[in-house]
Amino acid sequence: MTKKSLWRRLADSGLLLPIVSLLLVMAVNIVFDIVSGNNPFNFFMVTLQHTTSNGNVLYGRIIDVLNRGSEAAILAIGMTLVVSSSAGTDISVGSVMSLCASFCCMLLAGYGVSSTSTLAVPLIVGVLGGILMGALCGTFNGTLVAYFGIQPMVATLILYSAARAIGLLLCNDLIVYIRNGSFAFFGSFLGPIPTPIVITAVCIVVMSLLLRKSALGMYIQSVGINPRASRISGLNSRRIIFITYVICGLFAGIAGIVASSRITSADSNNIGLYLEMDAILAVALGGNSLGGGRFNLAGSIIGAYTIQAITTTLYALGVSTTQAPVFKAVIVILIVAMQSEPVKSYMKKRRLARTAKEGGAV
Repeated sequence: MTKKSLWRRLADSGLLLPIVSLLLVMAVNIVFDIVSGNNPFNFFMVTLQHTTSNGNVLYGRIIDVLNRGSEAAILAIGMTLVVSSSAGTDISVGSVMSLCASFCCMLLAGYGVSSTSTLAVPLIVGVLGGILMGALCGTFNGTLVAYFGIQPMVATLILYSAARAIGLLLCNDLIVYIRNGSFAFFGSFLGPIPTPIVITAVCIVVMSLLLRKSALGMYIQSVGINPRASRISGLNSRRIIFITYVICGLFAGIAGIVASSRITSADSNNIGLYLEMDAILAVALGGNSLGGGRFNLAGSIIGAYTIQAITTTLYALGVSTTQAPVFKAVIVILIVAMQSEPVKSYMKKRRLARTAKEGGAV
């Protein structure tokens, strides 16, 4: 048996196009730096810079991508499982992020307090409260989808519309500021490394181990491919779908804690705004089918960081924040088109034709 090349192994694993997409975005940065007369490897350069508040910290464009893309990557983990099991998307995760952040800050500050440096409850109570609020929202969504048979987009539209308003009510229509170093830790630095990067890495490792060391991953894919066949074979399809929505809510809660810690406050109107779209795009860019079934968690993570790399690149090119979404949408359309079934089929036919031609020549 001939040993497969790295290119072939990546293609078989479904990671080829996500990685190529990310490399193309990086290539744009290299070309831009060359044209600008800068070091062509500026995008990859990582240096230690001294700061007055955090000491020596890692600095660089690639670090910024990993740091700023943390929330989208965390959301993409849960979104991947939801899409795989239910063939639908959870469009409420951005709003749930906001609600979890608001609930956490309300607990830490006390109801009706707009700014505090003294915590009303221990930090762990506020953080766990925010994460459990995410699980509660996931339970609500999962119940509607799994047990009431409501379409995922329609079911999650409820919290998409209501979660931010509930967050505002919890904060008494205020932006609650937590001016406490222990809370700011989740959005600052763990030594020289940004804490959000560490939190994201932990989430990825824990979820990967859970999916690999247990049968959960296989169950999710089985239910997504054919719920009826899975049910006949003895799987509780509804429970599997329900569990994925709870997990998605948990990760939305974690992302909400990270986002609010960055700005040391709960801004219900802006935390997680449009981030649900980035999470869904990350799943699509990762080569996962939005029709459910087999999933590739690594591809979704790469997709999340590809989206953030696009945003960082646009800002580096001087594109304003108001214009960036337009260019970002065009780039995403091109990348998604590269991963569409017609393009995949065309490339497969060309590869088979080339193989046949080489075989004939021999």
